[in-house]
Amino acid sequence: MKTDLDTVRAAFRAEATELLAGLERDLLSLERSAAPGVIESIQRSIHTLKGNSLLMGFPAASDVAHTLEDLLARIASRSLPVTQQVMTLLLQAVDGLRGLISHTPGEGREVPDVSELQRRLREAASAGCSSEASPAPESAAAEQPVEATSHAAPERTLRVGLDKLDRMLDLTGEIAIARGRLTTLLEQADRHSPQELLEAHREADRLYLDLQELVLKARMVPIGRAFQPFPRTLRDLCEATGKLVRLELSGEEVEVDTTIVELIRDPLTHLVRNAVDHGIEPPSVRKQRGKDFKGTLKLRAFADSGSIVVEVEDDGAGLDRERIRERARAMGLLGPNEEREDAELFQFIFIPGFSTAERVTELSGRGIGMDVVKSRVESLRGALSIETREGAGTTFTMRLPLMLSIIEGFSVGVGGETYVLPLASVLECVELPEEEQRPGRTGVLNLRGQPLPYLRLREHFAVEGPPPARESVVVIRHGRGQAGLAVDTLLGQGQTVVKPLGSLFQRVSGVSGSAILGTGRVALILDVAALLQKALRPYAPAAQ
Repeated sequence: MKTDLDTVRAAFRAEATELLAGLERDLLSLERSAAPGVIESIQRSIHTLKGNSLLMGFPAASDVAHTLEDLLARIASRSLPVTQQVMTLLLQAVDGLRGLISHTPGEGREVPDVSELQRRLREAASAGCSSEASPAPESAAAEQPVEATSHAAPERTLRVGLDKLDRMLDLTGEIAIARGRLTTLLEQADRHSPQELLEAHREADRLYLDLQELVLKARMVPIGRAFQPFPRTLRDLCEATGKLVRLELSGEEVEVDTTIVELIRDPLTHLVRNAVDHGIEPPSVRKQRGKDFKGTLKLRAFADSGSIVVEVEDDGAGLDRERIRERARAMGLLGPNEEREDAELFQFIFIPGFSTAERVTELSGRGIGMDVVKSRVESLRGALSIETREGAGTTFTMRLPLMLSIIEGFSVGVGGETYVLPLASVLECVELPEEEQRPGRTGVLNLRGQPLPYLRLREHFAVEGPPPARESVVVIRHGRGQAGLAVDTLLGQGQTVVKPLGSLFQRVSGVSGSAILGTGRVALILDVAALLQKALRPYAPAAQ
């Protein structure tokens, strides 16, 4: 059972996490240029953390912060230059503080040993010696796991403006009044017309929808929060590999559900590590190839058709088609004389254990990271694509929904069941031509002079019974692909609350979630990306 002290410590841990993230940004800023006020800001953060840590019962963290203050005082007085080694030591101190704060005192778990870190901080802070006398362990940064160093489950918190909370409170009061009025009208239904009852219901419904929209907006946070760790990550990767890479960020202000920000960090980390380890060449090689000796890595986000698109682009060597093909043949994924289009061939890199690396390093090479990327993107109902040019670089594109809990859906009927499509994927609805009214899982119809591959859901889900006399086709789009879904009936659009799939449906192809209908029945939410792929596969040449 959670005590009051646990609650207070959880709040402290959340605040300390934000404080350390800001501290890390300031340290990286200090390394680039000693802008006025940066060192003072760092000192204030550390001093705050020291006091709060002691108050909350984290004495080891307070001790490290105290030693760190001594070191920062020397930097502030300009008696110690900000060298790369000193900066590495400062960033490692931030990591050490994260580890100490993640351990709740009295839990019985072993507190991280920071004695070596303390010794190096003290050496650097005293006697005029720098950390060069005690170099950091080799590849220490690279040895850190992708996941956070915290051993405790992080407290999930979200800061919401007081004005939004006040408006939510106002709305709940208005809803209570509207419900009371509706209840009174229903109890005296014989005195009121159906139109009066309907108006009262609509008023309550409008207030409820306003509250729902406000709650959903409160969950929206800038995607830039997911980008925040990467200046530090890239610095550590460059130090570990000897490569030089500049980071360019754009679209940080695009807002997305906070859960997506939390869950996209791991895929981004794997893509960035792979880009630096496998994509971007060492400075000497880049110079030989006529490139800028410093590589460029871009993290870019933008909103598009109800989705957020996140791209990771590097200007490195690009994917090696021949090596991927050879590896696929060696693993038995490709026949000796079998050839695949590039788009299909490059999908092999997402298979667990598939790697073209000649050696396994601390950063990559085991063929696990890209599998994590794909599975995480799919779990978020997203899609992943690759564009690459040999010698020019690679771009990984993740297309994700802006929010996960509620979508605007378009319902269709097949047999006696209802299925829901994300409305953002629906382009239009047309009647299935008479000449296509025949059994078959897929087909191609003529849509205003253009071939449109389609998939018949009745056949896909093995629905029994004869089809209706007239079938409709919902034209859907996902990424750059476009196809049709043949259905029995069109039921219209509406908001859909997304529920996770039960274990029974988790292996069903073409289904991504479920929803409870107003009738109490369950509707399946269709996986547009998977269905579109099935529809296009037999007719890929025509689709292109």
